Amino acid sequence: MSHAPGFLKVVNAAKARIKETTVDAVLPRVASGEPFHLVDVREESEFANGHIKGAIHIGRGILERDAEARFPDKNAEIVLYCGGGFRSALSADMLQQMGFTNVVSMDGGWRGWNEKSGPTE
Repeated sequence: MSHAPGFLKVVNAAKARIKETTVDAVLPRVASGEPFHLVDVREESEFANGHIKGAIHIGRGILERDAEARFPDKNAEIVLYCGGGFRSALSADMLQQMGFTNVVSMDGGWRGWNEKSGPTE
């Protein structure tokens, strides 16, 4: 997918401020049932068509509105993903600005997860 230069500029700026993880790092954590919040920030229709096993959906469009109610502990571990890692990077940046301290974006996202044959629902 080709992205607009302005979009890539804000994504790259966000990536400089956030922590990222990889599909390879998250796969064994999901498989073992390790407790953490795995959040899909894609559109509702994308989530409905398939998502990582155990993930919850909070779309990027409502994340800021709903995050504090869903995650009252701002130190809780939150791993965000989207289609490839761009929207989740923007989402991680925003949550950090809201005071969340343990949030990461999964680089590679849904596409990377499927390439590694991770469990889906």
